[in-house]
Amino acid sequence: MDLNKAMVIGRLTRDPETRTTPSGATVTTFSVATNFYWKDQTGNRQEKVEFHNIVAWRKLGETIAQYLRKGSRVFIEGRLQTRTWQAQDGSNRNRTEIVADNMVMLDRPTGAGRPPASSPEPTVTPIESAPPAAAPAGDATPSNPGASDEIKVEDIPF
Repeated sequence: MDLNKAMVIGRLTRDPETRTTPSGATVTTFSVATNFYWKDQTGNRQEKVEFHNIVAWRKLGETIAQYLRKGSRVFIEGRLQTRTWQAQDGSNRNRTEIVADNMVMLDRPTGAGRPPASSPEPTVTPIESAPPAAAPAGDATPSNPGASDEIKVEDIPF
């Protein structure tokens, strides 16, 4: 069995660029930077930045072009692919890319649904529970006010 899977979490280094192939398919390209941190032998913190070329086809590419901008934090899942071509000077060129299968936006959208260029780490905000509705006649209401915060398996939508 073979496996070709790539997953990166990072920030876009430029705005996505969208083109249409002669056959009508939409293709969007962009780059994602990831950081690797470690301490050297003297205990100093070191950092190495990697830049990953990403290609997204059709609907996924259109969605990426619509919602992501330079600086957006994103999770990309896909497969590695290397393209080879001959440059105008006659030399052979290679480019390794991640062909995206899935994307998750990690920034909180603002304004028109677009994340800010450089936003802080996302925070989790607890959702305040609404006050309990009046119970229909004949239903038992919990005597413990905290009991209404309990989640029942039947209430989970998936």
